[in-house]
Amino acid sequence: MEAATLRFGSICSPNQTKASQFSQKRLKSRLSCPPNYLIQKNNLNSNQISTVKPSRLDWRVGKSKCSSLEPKNTSGDANFGKDPRRKKLAIFVSGGGSNFRSIHEASIQGLVNGDVAVLVTDKPGCGGAVYARNSGIPVIVFPKSKLIPDGLLTEELLTVLRNFEIDFVLLAGFLKLIPVELVQAYPKSILNIHPSLLPAFGGKGYYGLKVHKAVIASGARYSGPTVHFVDEHYDTGRTLAQRIVPVLANDTPENLAARVLHEEHQVYVEAVAALCEDRIVWREDGVPLIRSRTNPDELS
Repeated sequence: MEAATLRFGSICSPNQTKASQFSQKRLKSRLSCPPNYLIQKNNLNSNQISTVKPSRLDWRVGKSKCSSLEPKNTSGDANFGKDPRRKKLAIFVSGGGSNFRSIHEASIQGLVNGDVAVLVTDKPGCGGAVYARNSGIPVIVFPKSKLIPDGLLTEELLTVLRNFEIDFVLLAGFLKLIPVELVQAYPKSILNIHPSLLPAFGGKGYYGLKVHKAVIASGARYSGPTVHFVDEHYDTGRTLAQRIVPVLANDTPENLAARVLHEEHQVYVEAVAALCEDRIVWREDGVPLIRSRTNPDELS
C-alpha cells in the first residue's frame, strides 16, 4: 500500500458525494484525491491538502478494495457482522502511537467493529503519523501554532471530523488538552488511555516516564493503565476500565512502563470494542460500565 504524500496539516476525506457544495474550480489546483473521495473544506490552503494515488490507496470506507483488510471474525462472536454499520474512529497521537497501532490492527482483524478513518497529530513527523501514512490513513495536523502555522484551527478540525462522519474520538498519547468545543461536540464519545491507576498520578505534566517515576518514588505497590472518558480537563473524566500491574521492589521506570504498556494495548482495544458495539452502560450515578459481549447481564 502506498502512503499519501502530504505536508503540514494534510487532510483528504473519503466523501466526494457532498463536494458539489464547494467550488470545483477553487479546489482543482489544491487537491489530488481518488474519485469519490474529496474533502469538503472551502478555505484550506495548499499545504493542508493530501495528494494520493487512487489506484493504490484503500480508504476503508464502505466496502474495502483490499481483501487483506476485510474484517475477519476472529472473536468467536456469533453476532459479529449483524450491525452493518462499522463505526468511524478518529485517533489523536503525539508520539509512536503503539496504542493506535493496536486499535488499527484489531479493527483489521475484526475485533473492533470500527475503522480508523483519520489520524490527528500535533507532531507530523511522529511515529504514529508515519504509520498512518504507510497504512493509507489520512493525517491531519492540529492545532495551529507558531511552529506549525498550517495546522488546523479548532473550528476547522470540527468541520473535518464531521465530514469524515466520525463516531468516536480516541486519544492515544496525545499531549495537548482537547478543546472544550470538541468535548461538547462529542459527548460521552471521546476516550483516553493513561498509564496509571487514575485518579492517582494524573493531570497536567503526568505523561510518559514521568508517570512511572512518580509511581515508583511514591512507594505504590500497584500501577496500571486507565481508560477513561474525556472531559474539559486532564485525566479527570469518568473511568471506564483499568488493569492492575504490580510494582516490583527493584523496578525501573522503563521496566514498569513496558509492563503497563503491554496491558494498555489489551484494555484499550477491549474498551474501544465495547464502545463500537454500544456495550457501554451508564449507571445512575454517572459511572460507565462495560456490558459483557457473551453475557448481557454481566457488567464490569
